[in-house]
Amino acid sequence: MNLDQQVELLKRGASLIVPENGLRAKLEKSAKTGKPLVVKLGLDPTSPDIHLGFAVVLRKIRQFQDLGHRVTIIIGDYTTLIGDPSGRSATRPMLTEEQIRENAATYVDQLSVILDRAKTDIRFNSEWLGKLSFADLVKLTSKMTVAQVLTREDFRKRWDAGAPISLHELLYPLAQGYDSVAIEADIEMGGQDQTFNILTGRDLQAETGQDQQIGFFMPLLVGLDGQKKMSKSLGNYVGIAEPAIDQYSKVMSLADELMGDWFLLCTDVPVEDYSEWLAAGSNPMEAKHKLAHAIVAIYHGAESADAASEQWKKVHSGRQFPDDAPEHTVSSNPIAPVALLVELGVCASNGDARRLVEQGGLSINGEKHSDTKAFVNVTSGDQLKAGKKHYFVLRTA
Repeated sequence: MNLDQQVELLKRGASLIVPENGLRAKLEKSAKTGKPLVVKLGLDPTSPDIHLGFAVVLRKIRQFQDLGHRVTIIIGDYTTLIGDPSGRSATRPMLTEEQIRENAATYVDQLSVILDRAKTDIRFNSEWLGKLSFADLVKLTSKMTVAQVLTREDFRKRWDAGAPISLHELLYPLAQGYDSVAIEADIEMGGQDQTFNILTGRDLQAETGQDQQIGFFMPLLVGLDGQKKMSKSLGNYVGIAEPAIDQYSKVMSLADELMGDWFLLCTDVPVEDYSEWLAAGSNPMEAKHKLAHAIVAIYHGAESADAASEQWKKVHSGRQFPDDAPEHTVSSNPIAPVALLVELGVCASNGDARRLVEQGGLSINGEKHSDTKAFVNVTSGDQLKAGKKHYFVLRTA
């Protein structure tokens, strides 16, 4: 690729680049010197599962690798002991060192699904932060004022509400910024919620006489609920390690208005293609199938995406029972339908199960069971459907 093509590829989907002309300048310098750029991504391994929202940043980093640059993943074993306050309305609990190491090991395995491991360096920021003396820390804190920190929306809201802000939280952006100094980063990647932290890295590099890194920000992917950013804790996520059919089914539940952003941020489908699929008068269901197929193919391959598509259509369009429905041995026979749904884990409470049954959401061998008081006599091999997506083959003890 020539320089213009590289810039165009890398800018796809980016929400902000600081400074805007800095990316081209960094790429030009790399081409002239023959020295690959150092692209930094810092991770606090607070949760070991990677989902599509996080993969937005990882996929962009992979593009840098494919253009010949190196990526340094900084596992924030030291900063995790503080806890990133970004976007938080309360102090984040600290993790133990053992939890951090366990999560970090899982992270590295999952990163390899997207990143080129041969072009990826894994570092732990305890390497340099753990060596700072108290005098070093005091010198570092002199680089930032309390007023600067309180310009952050998350801190300001907590301050105005009278919510506690611990002193150790004020050190977090400085610690993350110092990571950039330690590895002499050229580019730091992150979501928009990391703007303050990443720009702090630029400031500290300038203070130490280094060339300032470029802040490269990707949008926060809205989750399956259509409202909040994708998050495992909110349950609105699609995990990159989930089975193909689970990924496909989750994408098919996505709100139509989010498809454009998901095509842009989660796939490599050309803009002109998906724009045509999403144009007025087109069939949104067909577009969603193409989106689901494209995402599954990235993490499981085209054949698995084809199989997941056929299975989804067989179950949801043809109303046929899936071949791989899980088996469940009932605890008693006959069994009350409400108790059965709770036992299967379909409903969290008797009240939820009762409502599902009364609304006609329970069927066995195609026959609806809407009477909450009528016990069900189970025969091994019975096919149960609950709601729109739960299928089980029942067994007796």
